[in-house]
Amino acid sequence: MTDLPIAAVVRIAKANGAERVGSDAAAVLVQKAEEYIGNLAKEANKLALHAGRKTIKEEDVEMAVKSA
Repeated sequence: MTDLPIAAVVRIAKANGAERVGSDAAAVLVQKAEEYIGNLAKEANKLALHAGRKTIKEEDVEMAVKSA
């Protein structure tokens, strides 16, 4: 389930100091990023539901980041 484009993840890595990123490393970065975003979205959704909303808002994401 790779929904994130590998090229975008490689660009992020390069923008943060990586000179080169191997294809195996890029694949793992995509996998881990998707897992992190999925977990973050689940936590933000719990917070939104607790607040009586169906829509995840910025504040839910920020609180989810702090609790992670």
